[in-house]
Amino acid sequence: MHPARHFLQLKDFSREELEYLFLRTRWIKDRFKRYEAYQPLRDRTLAMVFEKSSTRTRVSFEAGMNQLGGIAINLNRGDTQLSRGEPIEDVSRVISRMVDVVMIRTFEQTIIERFAAHSRVPVINGLTNEYHPCQILADIYTFIEHRGPIRGKTVAWIGDSNNVCNTWLQAAEVFDFNVHVSTPPGYEVEPERAGLYGTDHYEEFADPLDACRGADLVTTDVWTSMGFEAENAERLKDFADWQVDGEMMAQARPQAVFMHCLPAHRGEEVATEVIDGLQSVVWDEAENRLHAQKALLEYLVCGKVES
Repeated sequence: MHPARHFLQLKDFSREELEYLFLRTRWIKDRFKRYEAYQPLRDRTLAMVFEKSSTRTRVSFEAGMNQLGGIAINLNRGDTQLSRGEPIEDVSRVISRMVDVVMIRTFEQTIIERFAAHSRVPVINGLTNEYHPCQILADIYTFIEHRGPIRGKTVAWIGDSNNVCNTWLQAAEVFDFNVHVSTPPGYEVEPERAGLYGTDHYEEFADPLDACRGADLVTTDVWTSMGFEAENAERLKDFADWQVDGEMMAQARPQAVFMHCLPAHRGEEVATEVIDGLQSVVWDEAENRLHAQKALLEYLVCGKVES
C-alpha cells in the first residue's frame, strides 16, 4: 500500500504539480459553468473536520465534493471524541479507514501533521494557525485567470503576517515572484514559522505605501485572526495606518488587482472603495476556492487525469 499523498502546506507540491492543478481547475470550472456534470468521485467520501468554524471552507469543500459525485461528512469538534480527549492519532486511524480523503481546519500545524502521519488516505489543510494553502491555490489561480502568469510579478501584503501571509511567502519561492510585506512594528514575518530558508522572494517595508509601489496584486486579511480576539482592541490601534485604501492602490500598477480571503471588515483592513471597486477580484477569488479545491480533491483521490 502506497503512503497517502497530503496537502498540508503549499510547498508540499512542486510547481509542476500546482500548474497541473491550475489546468484542471480551469477545465473543471468551464464544465461547471456549462452545467455539464463531471463526477469522478462517485461513491467516494470526504470527511471534513472543523476545530475552527468556517463559511467558505465548509461550503466550497462540501459543494465541491457533491458536484464531483461524492459525499461530504461534516464533523465539528463536538461531534467527535476529540472533545473528550481521544488522541488525534487514534481519530486518524479510524476515520481514514472509513473515508477516501480528509480535510481538517484546526489550530497548530502539528495537529494536522500528527493526523496525516497516521492516515491511510490523503489529508488536506483547510487552515491552520500557520498556513492556508487552499486559499493561496485559489488566489494564484484567480490572478492567472485575470492577468496571466504570476512569475516575476510583485504581490503586496499589507497587515498582519498571519497564516495567509506565510503561504504567500511560500508560494513566491515555488512560483518565482516577489512579495512586499508591510506590517505594523511587532507583527513582522517570522521566516521560520513561514517555512522560509532565504529572503530572495520577499522584502519588508515599514511604510505600506512603499510596499504597494509597483505591485501587480495588493492583498490583505482581517487584523484579528481567529484565536487572537483578546487582542482586538490593541490591534485596531496598531493597524490603523495599514488600511488598504485608494491611496495605496494608486501606488500599485494601473492593472493591479485587489484580493482579500474574506470575511472582510470594511473600514478596518480595507476601504469600501477598494473591496467594492473596479480593481477588486474578491468575489471571483472566493468562487475559485470551489473550483481549485475540486481539482485538488480529484488529484489526491484519482491521480493525474487526462482531459
